[in-house]
Amino acid sequence: MAGVKRKIVLENGQEFYGEGFGAEREVISELVFNTSMVGYQEVVSDPSYIYQTVVMTYPLIGNYGITDEDFETKNPTIGGIVVREYNDIPSNFRYTKTLSEILEENAIPAISGVDTRMLTRIIRDKGSCKCLITDANTPRNEAISKLDAYIIPTDAVSRVSCKKRWYSRTANHNYNVVAVDCGIKLNVIRKLNEKSCNVTIVPYNTGYEEIMDLKPDGVFISNGPGNPVNVRPVIELVKNLRGKLPIFGICLGHLLISLACGAKTFKMKFGHRGGNHPVKNLLTDKIEMTSQNHSYVVDLDSVKGTCLSVTHINLLDNTVEGVQSVEENIFSVQYHPESAPGPQDSVHLFDNFIDMMKKGGAC
Repeated sequence: MAGVKRKIVLENGQEFYGEGFGAEREVISELVFNTSMVGYQEVVSDPSYIYQTVVMTYPLIGNYGITDEDFETKNPTIGGIVVREYNDIPSNFRYTKTLSEILEENAIPAISGVDTRMLTRIIRDKGSCKCLITDANTPRNEAISKLDAYIIPTDAVSRVSCKKRWYSRTANHNYNVVAVDCGIKLNVIRKLNEKSCNVTIVPYNTGYEEIMDLKPDGVFISNGPGNPVNVRPVIELVKNLRGKLPIFGICLGHLLISLACGAKTFKMKFGHRGGNHPVKNLLTDKIEMTSQNHSYVVDLDSVKGTCLSVTHINLLDNTVEGVQSVEENIFSVQYHPESAPGPQDSVHLFDNFIDMMKKGGAC
């Protein structure tokens, strides 16, 4: 559908016109932005972006195409993509499809030729908002009425979690890990396999007894979309697992672990999304550049009085980026040490999880 005139309408009535690519479909979702310079395939295929349209701040998207090995889920569910310039003629010996082809296959609309700098400033100033990607001829009043009537669903995790158990095994494994799938990225599983872990991936609503029957050496709580308070099954699961098995959480998993331990979370104005966020490790005083994608964070003051202690802080806004409980063998981070896309500074956290399982102790 390249060349078809489309527009994006914000809930405040502002309109931005451009050319459509991907699926010719009308979609309402939450508008957010991502500052990564590379990795658009990983962004498009990250399950955490369901019900969200992403403004890519890097101006040229599509130039290296899509490769079969770099997906973060088999079936992308992102709400939509907004870019400044789209390149439909990739230059990359690994590419098998164009970005537009993948978007069209998965019914995902996209729009190019938009002033993404202005959109990003609007989001930064006003906060994330609802948006509508639609035909250029859709009347503005009609678009606003649709936006006003639309309520973003709260079933995000149930939509992207696997529906039945599956396995990712590796030769000569040393550990068995159960990964609770709240929208898990495939690179997390790859990293665990690289660390000699057989991984059993289970749906988000799997019960405590079923997980214990699998006799894991440790439990991983994955990333995923939406408001963590809506994911009650995982919160209750972590409450039951506390102190019984080593637990490692990333992103949404970090938030769910914090809630299960008595802390609170809140939604940020526009969130953190990109591959260049500096995080300070309070245990080592080292600073790591991190990959991030989240709308919610742990309330710093609410950690006091729980079993948790804060281990990492974001240096841009001093929000909580990591917690641990030495006594209960739990640790988690808000950011993405598996990257995909982004820097590799924090990949050592997978080694920490291995050490935790090896010792039966804390990170």
